[in-house]
Amino acid sequence: MASITEAKESPAQQLWEQVNTVHAGMLGVDGADLHMQPMAPNADPKTNTIWFYTKSDAEIVRAIKSGARAHFILVGKDHDYHASLAGKIEVRNDASKVDEYWSSVVAAWYEGGKKDPKLTMLALHVDDAEIWVSTGSKVKFGWEIAKANLDDEKMPDVGVKRHLQFA
Repeated sequence: MASITEAKESPAQQLWEQVNTVHAGMLGVDGADLHMQPMAPNADPKTNTIWFYTKSDAEIVRAIKSGARAHFILVGKDHDYHASLAGKIEVRNDASKVDEYWSSVVAAWYEGGKKDPKLTMLALHVDDAEIWVSTGSKVKFGWEIAKANLDDEKMPDVGVKRHLQFA
């Protein structure tokens, strides 16, 4: 369960922890004539980068031009955490990152393993993000809705929104 207190006090740390707990989010290249697609993230908080395995002949790879930007959307596993991350995206054939994040799940997608000729990676260099964290408590949610319905000027207090900028 996502913590509202952590979202207020350490939103960047919480963001990277959440990125590492989801199996997949939705990745889209800004300005490309493609729908967003599910991709499994591998976060590197030290560099504010999310790495994705893909195949060199994938549509999303062809859509990435020099200087391209992308958005990655995630919903936490308990549905009380939502984030939209944005930044420059590039295709990177980085053997050290292939090794760092390699797993049996990734291996299942590549017949040639780490040496598969179509294996490549995408690097999303996150420079901007927004997060929304909501209460997981049904009691608190119900109480806040009831209070808001009794007072036209009262809005339910069920979470927090934060905007983050990364260098």
